[in-house]
Amino acid sequence: MARSGLAAAARVARWADAALGPGGDSATADGKATLSDATAERAARHLGLTAAQVRADWDTARLAGLIEVHGDTARPGWRLRAWNRDDSAVLRGWVALCDAWSLAHPEPEEYEPAAVAEVVTAMPQVLSFLQLSAGPVPVPQLLDLLQQRVTELRTERCEIDYAPQAGAPRPALAEPAAADAPLEPLLDWALRALASVGALTYGDGQATLTPLGSWAVWVKLEQICVAAQSPAGNIEQGAEDMLRGCGRLRPNAARAEYRAWLAARPVGSAVTELIAAARGEDALLRGLAFEALRVVGAPAEPEVRTVLDEPTLRPYALLWLAEHDGADPEDAHEVLTREEATWLWVDTAAAVADHGEAPLLVRHLESAVQPTVPALLSEVRAVGHPRTVQVLVALAAAHPDPALAKAVRRAAFQVHTGG
Repeated sequence: MARSGLAAAARVARWADAALGPGGDSATADGKATLSDATAERAARHLGLTAAQVRADWDTARLAGLIEVHGDTARPGWRLRAWNRDDSAVLRGWVALCDAWSLAHPEPEEYEPAAVAEVVTAMPQVLSFLQLSAGPVPVPQLLDLLQQRVTELRTERCEIDYAPQAGAPRPALAEPAAADAPLEPLLDWALRALASVGALTYGDGQATLTPLGSWAVWVKLEQICVAAQSPAGNIEQGAEDMLRGCGRLRPNAARAEYRAWLAARPVGSAVTELIAAARGEDALLRGLAFEALRVVGAPAEPEVRTVLDEPTLRPYALLWLAEHDGADPEDAHEVLTREEATWLWVDTAAAVADHGEAPLLVRHLESAVQPTVPALLSEVRAVGHPRTVQVLVALAAAHPDPALAKAVRRAAFQVHTGG
């Protein structure tokens, strides 16, 4: 159902990908997301559509994340790249369109913006009721529910002074224009808009969720439940603080925390936050950030690819992409060059030195790709990691073998003095 509903939008997105590449004509008008007249006519001729149909499909493609607009240019979103091989990308695209139903089918201009905003805020509860009903629901029943929810929203907004001054006017529950707006035509608009994106059917005085609409509501409820089960209470923290909190958790508990944190925010901004945290100086956060990105999955792929040119993040990104493409986690390290593997070994050792215990650092020696400690020390010195000296000093202090500790200490001194 999702593929069928988005087929026309995907067709226009593919045309844009092929025809509007670098050096091509401007796709949008005045640097905005609106398709330019020239581009719309060009697409219409090529696809055998009218310009109006192209514009409608273009808007749907933008809302579904099949097209991303940046100034005058348009480029394909990750969902279009994954369209043929990843069903979850198709479903995520449709959910994004469903979430944007009020933009996909804009309200008539005569409606008061404040009243429209109240209805948009109240509709998730109406959809939940439709999902629980599992069948047609008469519009009057939905209108009663909408009126109750709007009244609750107005009451929640009302800030009442518990010790009002004598003669002080009572606060209004809402702006007069919003309070006076009839809800029946607004409900009609909302149901028509949701029907236009395929979330429900609407007619004969009743509304029914489609199977796809019912699934989408279930997904939203599941996300709310996941977010409510944040085991360590880091759901409201920024990425860096959340990752620090997860550093003290076992892997399964940390993954549950990542899922809860991700469920509470848009995936795009969450990925950007995690990448920013990975760029910091704390090596532990770098590793944890990419563990969280593994929970994100396919939506993180474009952002992960953009950091391949950053030496600090490249080994982590290569491993992430290898696992994402189906490599066994135990074999994923084979995508790294010897130098990249050594750099990652030092970075991980820095995380252990800063946050772990001495025995962990000693055991970390066993994970090196070099067959001997002298070979490891030689390549560690050559790789140029900024934490090399601190890592070697910590390893020398922790290792029980005096001869090996002395060799490591000598290597640290040589790196420190540039020898």
